[in-house]
Amino acid sequence: MLNPVRRKLAIAVTSAASLGALFAGSSLIRDNSARAQDNPSTTANPAQGKVSAPAQLSENEQQSLDGLAGIFRKVGKHVEPAVVQLNVRKSAKASRPPGYDDMLRRFFPDRNGDGEPDLPEGFGDNGGEDQIQQGTGSGVVMEVNGSDAYILTNNHVAGGATEMLIILADGRRIEGGTVLGTDPKTDLAVVKIKADGLTAAPWGDSDKLEKGDWIMAFGSPFGYVGSMTHGIVSALNRRAGILGAQGYENFIQVDAPINPGNSGGPLVNTRGEVVGINTAIASRSGGFQGIGFAIPSNQAKFVYTALKNNGKVVRGWLGVKISDVAQEPEKARTFGYQGGEGVLVEETFKDTPATGKLQNGDIVTALAGRPVKNVQELRNTIAATPPGTDLKMTVFRDGKNADVTVKIGEQPEDLMQAAVGGKGPGGEAAAHADQNTGKIFGMTLVTPTEELAKEFALGETKQGALVTAVERNSAADKADLNKGDVITRVFNEDVLTAKQAVEAIKKADQSKPIRLYVANSEGSRFVAIKPHGS
Repeated sequence: MLNPVRRKLAIAVTSAASLGALFAGSSLIRDNSARAQDNPSTTANPAQGKVSAPAQLSENEQQSLDGLAGIFRKVGKHVEPAVVQLNVRKSAKASRPPGYDDMLRRFFPDRNGDGEPDLPEGFGDNGGEDQIQQGTGSGVVMEVNGSDAYILTNNHVAGGATEMLIILADGRRIEGGTVLGTDPKTDLAVVKIKADGLTAAPWGDSDKLEKGDWIMAFGSPFGYVGSMTHGIVSALNRRAGILGAQGYENFIQVDAPINPGNSGGPLVNTRGEVVGINTAIASRSGGFQGIGFAIPSNQAKFVYTALKNNGKVVRGWLGVKISDVAQEPEKARTFGYQGGEGVLVEETFKDTPATGKLQNGDIVTALAGRPVKNVQELRNTIAATPPGTDLKMTVFRDGKNADVTVKIGEQPEDLMQAAVGGKGPGGEAAAHADQNTGKIFGMTLVTPTEELAKEFALGETKQGALVTAVERNSAADKADLNKGDVITRVFNEDVLTAKQAVEAIKKADQSKPIRLYVANSEGSRFVAIKPHGS
């Protein structure tokens, strides 16, 4: 569920965005009251009705401000020649307005049973024709090889382009850019152009960024070519929910304005190095409201290299469903794990790299000796690991730490399909046909039948206790159990029927959370249910 702020804010992936704000540090400008003490001759005299003169900066303070401005000027001159504007044309299927097809059916019934209204010849055909969309974004030249230049930008800027006009910093207009590859999972794309006299921007190390660091953003907000803005790093490793379940998000959050036109432009540190690629904004209006997002350069460099050399990104893959320990620590406690960070393996898919190596209930605490805090870190690390690599993982299993070596596989194109097609094996016992039911902690349980399995799309899950109803505000409801879930295990005890599930739950220690293993049409997971009063 989105938090209240997320519900109110729209995450806008702009094909143009800009960052900017003006800052004055307390070390550079003193408070006026302090100045009044330093300069008593300029202080207001209420009795005489006089107003104090404006406070003047000291020579050192003025030099500090000039020095900061000098840094911005130097960075601008260093980076701007590598920044480009992209004007893109794309074709897209026209969409009919809501209710249009229903209106047609009222006047032109479906007489031949094909599900579509029988229209007179030539009527309404334009509904399926391609329409041309135009957009403007930014990009940055990251490599030059003779007259070949390679531009990094956003997928939502260049992806699907049928025509492209690229305007260089010196005003030259280049047509015929080639999209070498796109990666929707990170919203990045690489474009190749031919032009002489170009310079590339240098890569920076986004892992060295800290909250409060100065950053500058370049691009073409609202089409204003050559714009530069500045601000600070507001936060790191942010998820914005704009790239979908299969996307890789660990955005740099900045307070500099991002507006339509900046997307794809570089985010730069005070050394003039590219530390990010501007991508999106959080906004109620669609314009800048103080929260901008950029893809970290270390992630962008990995994707850039793969797209430039191979036209696609090949990522590592484990084949597991995972969750953050920090978000549901009570679930981890049922395994005896006392740590506050790590990644819980909810489900392992069969015929994947994880098969026979990782187990449901393992808590991954480190990869190659480096601690893992959350799902985001694990996913990003595995994705950046070349397939075929033997990766040592430290897991908490059966009350102690253990090292497991997994040979990383290649991530399939469709992760959701891979998960659906790779469900772990069911119980070894034959399916029970009895229709017994049970009720506990506000949930109604039924032993699955063939009919119920089809109704709830249970797939291979033929045994266990099917949840058919959940009372509101009950212990089951608070544990996020839902209609269609199937309880297959209580702690380490397999359950094949609703009766077995109720009996296993009742004999568990009612003073502590009870761990259930639950499956449904979307996969499997652990649930920690709190008995009333526990």
